[in-house]
Amino acid sequence: QVQLAESGGGLVQTGGSLILSCAASGRSFSTSTMAWFRQAPGKDREFVAGISWGGVSTNYVDSVKGRVTISGDWAKNTVYLRMNSLKPEDSAVYYCAARTGAAVVATGLRYDSWGQGTQVTVSS
Repeated sequence: QVQLAESGGGLVQTGGSLILSCAASGRSFSTSTMAWFRQAPGKDREFVAGISWGGVSTNYVDSVKGRVTISGDWAKNTVYLRMNSLKPEDSAVYYCAARTGAAVVATGLRYDSWGQGTQVTVSS
């Protein structure tokens, strides 16, 4: 059974930084894509960033480009989301997701495993 465990969320001031972690277990992820999504209250779930296993391909939503970096420690089966220059509109529950396949897609329905989420709150 695939398990994705997120950590690293918290409360940060505008302009601050956070690093989210997603520890993956339960199967081989060597042909997988990992991604981070977020969902704010009253809003749809939104793709934030994705990475193919091994880091060959990445993809970011336009609103975070230049501020957010997705990376992985493949030996530890862990994916990171490093977020800088955080804004109040970045506040949301952030979810880690996994799918089989190398394409870094932004559609949540294409991901078959999800973590429980970690809350990120950016105060103004």
